[in-house]
Amino acid sequence: LSALRAALTDLAVLSREQSLSVTLVPAQDWNEAWTRSVKPLCIGRLVIRPSWEPVTLTSRDLEIILDPKQAFGTGHHATTRMMLEWLQEHLCGGEEILDVGTGSAILAMAAVKLGANSAIGIEIDPVAVDCAREYVEQNGVLDQIDIVCGTLADLPHGKRESINLVLANLDRQTVLSLAEELSSLASGGARVLVSGILLEQESEIVERFSTLGLACVSRRNEEGWVMMQFLRPESCEGEG
Repeated sequence: LSALRAALTDLAVLSREQSLSVTLVPAQDWNEAWTRSVKPLCIGRLVIRPSWEPVTLTSRDLEIILDPKQAFGTGHHATTRMMLEWLQEHLCGGEEILDVGTGSAILAMAAVKLGANSAIGIEIDPVAVDCAREYVEQNGVLDQIDIVCGTLADLPHGKRESINLVLANLDRQTVLSLAEELSSLASGGARVLVSGILLEQESEIVERFSTLGLACVSRRNEEGWVMMQFLRPESCEGEG
């Protein structure tokens, strides 16, 4: 506690009015307490729930079973939620999806349940890949979703040509580093959805994609985060 107080003082974080204290907490099954706190989440037609929480579904509802593990994407964060809302509003059916940094594969699963023909999830974290594959099988979409452990460079060229919607819920630095590869996927008319960007980072991302020939044709923001849709200008006609 003394070392922490000294470090915070050095960082000018701890003022004289602030104090730190240590409290002993009785031992308990923290994992059980955590699982009790995870409840079903409804985002439009999508009902996202852990396997231990039963729900009553309507004829319109689309269920995704997701037991939170070591993979990002449960629908609770604004960056994921905005993407799920967009998919419900704009998917026409029959799309070929590429989910970059798929995490839990929640976006890929939502897309195929909403009518997309198929999806490929790319993920560099092997632990997340294992989780995503379990989720895909558990949700009965194994025949429509392929989870690939690797980077965009590992995506076969033949599969790139059929992609018409790219989902990239990442972060500023990763989006910037993948900007050229993401923009190349738009060459055939694919839409590129980018999320995981803070509002203050928006202009930097728009400028970067602009230099690569892509235009931001729509956006939405929530809780300080922004999601943007990029297209090549020749593909913008009819987009709202």
